[in-house]
Amino acid sequence: MKKSIRTLFFLFFTVICSAQTDEHIQTEWKQKHTSKAAALEEFNDLKFGMFIHWGLYSIPAGEWKGQKIPGLAEWIMYHAFIPKSEYGALAAQFNPVQFNAEQWAVFAKNAGMKYLVITAKHHDGFAMYDSQVSGFNVVKATPFKRDPIDELYQACKKHGIRFGVYYSHIIDWWDGWDGGMLAADRKMTDMDKKNPMNTWDANKTTRETYINNKAKLQVAELLRKYPDMVQVWFDYWYEGKSDLYTNRQISYDFYSSVYNLQPKCLVSSRIGGGLGDYAAAGDNEIPTEGRMTYWETPGTLNNTWGYNKFDKDWKATEELLFWIAEIASKGGNYLLNVGPKADGSFPAESVRQLESVGKWMKTNGEAIYGTKKWALRREGSEAKKMKGTEEREREGFRADFKPEDFWFTAKGKTVYAIALKPAPNRLSRIRTFGQSNATGKSVKIQKVSVLGTTSPVKWKQTAEALEVQIPASLNTPNGYTVKIEFD
Repeated sequence: MKKSIRTLFFLFFTVICSAQTDEHIQTEWKQKHTSKAAALEEFNDLKFGMFIHWGLYSIPAGEWKGQKIPGLAEWIMYHAFIPKSEYGALAAQFNPVQFNAEQWAVFAKNAGMKYLVITAKHHDGFAMYDSQVSGFNVVKATPFKRDPIDELYQACKKHGIRFGVYYSHIIDWWDGWDGGMLAADRKMTDMDKKNPMNTWDANKTTRETYINNKAKLQVAELLRKYPDMVQVWFDYWYEGKSDLYTNRQISYDFYSSVYNLQPKCLVSSRIGGGLGDYAAAGDNEIPTEGRMTYWETPGTLNNTWGYNKFDKDWKATEELLFWIAEIASKGGNYLLNVGPKADGSFPAESVRQLESVGKWMKTNGEAIYGTKKWALRREGSEAKKMKGTEEREREGFRADFKPEDFWFTAKGKTVYAIALKPAPNRLSRIRTFGQSNATGKSVKIQKVSVLGTTSPVKWKQTAEALEVQIPASLNTPNGYTVKIEFD
């Protein structure tokens, strides 16, 4: 009986201490997070950025020993069960002579992107910068001998593009742990089928050893090397699964390390523990409703992130413009990924689509940058639901937009109505602002114009709609934006 009482007391005391620890973490995090209010507003105003996944996985590009490997290209080490000795040998082949940081920054700028985030270290454990923590990096282990992250950071500064890095803080198939598989009874669990760690060539180490001796040190290293970063895009897996991979204390330690070195640098929600500054939506997912005040969708130009020579399912310009308009109308940011080839060049189709999007953004970007979601998000046909990469890959995308479809964004006393199809006979009809509708009754329109032209715009407010004549001087193959200013 006494033993049982002692056990119950111990368990109760442990729960109370854990709760107090969790409360302390929440309080400390909230203070740090609240201090980033201005940085979050600046981030939200940027709206459109470039994601880059580039590393050793760009060499096999989805193929290993003559076989096409299913799954994401940057996960090929995991999907093909590649031993570290074989995967590490790829470093001797990595010599991206076509890499040009200046060109990459210009690609982003011309596409209308305001910030850029690149993989400093992905799950394979290979650092794409000159790390003093691990010799498994692009300068020390490859014939390239240059630091592409550093060069890109400098190029972004030159062209006024905010810079950030991606860092896989929990998964590391090179130096990380096995997620408990060495000690697991494989007859009693199917954990090996779901475990994202290296279980085929596992290190005999612990989570804490990896985190303390590599991950935390490299994160601090990056923060010191690259001042004034817009964000650190952490990436984790299986948060909270019996404390197997990460827990709130680990997540908070990473958050604090960023804050202590760069107090204004934002952290993605994939740090875990609910401790991010903004929500990173699922891959190629547009949330049906806002999960946090500030959020970002990471998307791809095709269906993979690292370069995959088999993935030819490129998103068309119409689809990419839908993603931009849909996400902006919900108040989010869009981080669109490019997977460069092993030689350092962007795939030709990526370049074409970036150029097409850039032309649209040059004309219509005012309706995206610095805007907020309005009281009404859109009008027209039923909204498309984008639930993630697998759904998009399986079902494809039909850009069956109609002239009566509009996406709304707002900036002060101005509302932007974005159309992705030309107006029939150049007569645009926005029903939301009809005098018989609630919105049309409640607002007094002072001025109406169309982005991309200085030509006078004829307009009138009827009972059914705000009718706007699109000037003949404006070419609108991918739609247009009506700017509506109120008293």
